[in-house]
Amino acid sequence: MKLAQDIVIKPVITENSMSGIQDKKYTFQVAKDANKIEIAKAVEELFGVKVKKVNTINCRGRIKRVGQNVGKTPDWKKAVVTLAADSKSIEFFESMV
Repeated sequence: MKLAQDIVIKPVITENSMSGIQDKKYTFQVAKDANKIEIAKAVEELFGVKVKKVNTINCRGRIKRVGQNVGKTPDWKKAVVTLAADSKSIEFFESMV
């Protein structure tokens, strides 16, 4: 059994993700092997909110080049978590708006 801290890695802070806060949509980087049910339970446990829906996106790593050397950034998984209408908001994101 995975811990909630191992499933939700960090929040994704972009202009697009910040615009979703008014609709109670929050974006997180999550573990690649986590499914939607595990992500929903982890967010509920960490932040004390009610999750309505979880959408996940597998993001490919980008190719980076330094001189003649070519490498690739790691692949990662993103989750957009929608909270229920009667749920409180996540305070971490509210301080950033």
